[in-house]
Amino acid sequence: MKQLIVLSISMCLSFTLSGQQSIDVLTISNTYGFPSAYDYKHAGKAKEYGGMFGLVLPIKLSEKTYWYNSVNYFYWNISNDVEMPVDIVNPINLHGIVIRTGLYHKFSKGHGIQLLFSPRLMSDFKNINGSHFQAGGTILYERKYHNNLTMAFGAMYNQELFGAYLVPLINLNWTLSERWSITGLLPVYSKISYKVTDKLSVGSNHFGLVTTYKLGDSAYNGDYIERRSIDLGLFARYYLGGNIYMEGRFGKSLDRSYAQYGADQKVSFSLPMVGFGDNRFQKNSSFHDGMYANLRLIYNIKIKKTNN
Repeated sequence: MKQLIVLSISMCLSFTLSGQQSIDVLTISNTYGFPSAYDYKHAGKAKEYGGMFGLVLPIKLSEKTYWYNSVNYFYWNISNDVEMPVDIVNPINLHGIVIRTGLYHKFSKGHGIQLLFSPRLMSDFKNINGSHFQAGGTILYERKYHNNLTMAFGAMYNQELFGAYLVPLINLNWTLSERWSITGLLPVYSKISYKVTDKLSVGSNHFGLVTTYKLGDSAYNGDYIERRSIDLGLFARYYLGGNIYMEGRFGKSLDRSYAQYGADQKVSFSLPMVGFGDNRFQKNSSFHDGMYANLRLIYNIKIKKTNN
């Protein structure tokens, strides 16, 4: 039965290959941000803690068409020993549920297209209503340049609480040699991997994305939190057996903030690192960039390379 389940998942996951030889079906992770001092006003330090659960469940419709599904839940907490005004959220507890669902279709000669709808629930999980939900989507056009290199180009759009947010995307899966590979959805995340042994891989990674969360507690008058961070680090990934891996990451979070804004504080239009018409006033104080440690448990499926 186990072999049948693995085979079935492998078949329906083949479309996500894009040059990869495996895919992470299930991921459970925890992150700890080491205490960092506040920029001003407060003498104490902030500690960051986060958790994530990710699951991928695609469905094969035909030899060239697939229905892709994934769900991610993540949680962030900022705690400290600081007294703050009652209208400033403290401690910070944020939750996100992101669903990605849509079609992937393969054309001839290594081309393909992916269209995903991405609804989100981004909230402190208090007094949830329609304003806690966000709509978004992703489009990627894929091209296989050769058996070891596949790239896709497109964009991700999301209706954040500050307004429209558009991220141009380049998806890269490049096997440079038997030991070296580069994967990523730039500029959101990337990974440079070196295979030390059959069980151990090491390398560098980055992750950076802006997300917003509605505060449902009436004390905050409909405010929202904008979280941003660029996490740079090193990783080591070890095979435990039975398709299960353990991965540790250690690095530094740059440009990190949990900014609280009023519900009417908007931006005309945003791209990564650029906001047009951004005249918002941040109510709370940010804390300094700092080191982080991340540990994740992964269920991974090996996939045979496709040549079409």
